[in-house]
Amino acid sequence: MKPLKWYKNLQNKKERLAAQAFPLEGEKAICQVIASQPQEIIEIISCKKNLPLNFQNFPLREITEEQFASISPHKTPSGVMAVIKLPAYIYTASLPETLGEKILLLEDIQDPGNVGTLIRTAVAFNFSGVILSEKCADPFSSKTIQSCSGASLSLWIRRTPDYLELVTQLKNNNYPLISTSLNGTANPSILATQNRLLLSLGNEAAGLSPELLNLSDFKLKLPIAENKVESLNVAICGAICMYLTYKNVIL
Repeated sequence: MKPLKWYKNLQNKKERLAAQAFPLEGEKAICQVIASQPQEIIEIISCKKNLPLNFQNFPLREITEEQFASISPHKTPSGVMAVIKLPAYIYTASLPETLGEKILLLEDIQDPGNVGTLIRTAVAFNFSGVILSEKCADPFSSKTIQSCSGASLSLWIRRTPDYLELVTQLKNNNYPLISTSLNGTANPSILATQNRLLLSLGNEAAGLSPELLNLSDFKLKLPIAENKVESLNVAICGAICMYLTYKNVIL
């Protein structure tokens, strides 16, 4: 039986890599993983007595409320946590064999809540993969995972300093790079006209780098009431753009 400290240490990237596992807290998020990728669950740890029946299909470790609080990163622990297999190749610059039609690129987005929300939104709008620069929040940190609500296993993820190389590879494979920019001139309707696309979103304060903008095939700006609001939160902007990739959207 593993010491309780082992579960707490999974909050650290180095320990997650060593264990090839990450923790996911919350009954609802765990239920989502059970429904979609049950084979990825290694173990469930809980101080709750009345768990859903499908939780009994996995190794279950029962601990006290005090013990659970000692391993949870949250001020108000949920009382149930799953240990899940860490997907392969996350921290590499190797693209998967099956890319899918729509891919999201996040450059230097540092807030874990924004990264988690964007990954969850990408899943909701049928994006098949997410590429993150190394300066982005870690997609499997506890704060990011909670924002994903268990959706992070529903697409492929790469976080690498060589993300611009992946952009070039995708462009060479007929994935136009569509970037959001305050100086963009392309109509957002371009998002619904592409059979394949790579949608890029940039840092909360600085936006996208000149290098990435120079690689872009299209630069767009969402129309907003600029006399009232200077800009949108990156997660909100990303959600609107991903929604607009649907072919049946009328602008």
